[in-house]
Amino acid sequence: MAMPNMPGNKLAVELTKIRPDIPILLCTGFSETMSEEEAASIGIKGFLFKPIVMKDLAQKIREVLDTTNGGGIFG
Repeated sequence: MAMPNMPGNKLAVELTKIRPDIPILLCTGFSETMSEEEAASIGIKGFLFKPIVMKDLAQKIREVLDTTNGGGIFG
């Protein structure tokens, strides 16, 4: 979420304007800034809170790819 020039949620909105099916996974430590429901409403396909455990990240990436366009970016 906290990035120079453009926060992550605005980046997600801009990316989905260009490519609506892009699988965006938001990782944030700022839970008060965005909820999972709000993230989903702007096109974010997955949501994780920091600190992130590698197993949880891998599982969420798999989940996002499996639910995006019937099999991910290559499907």
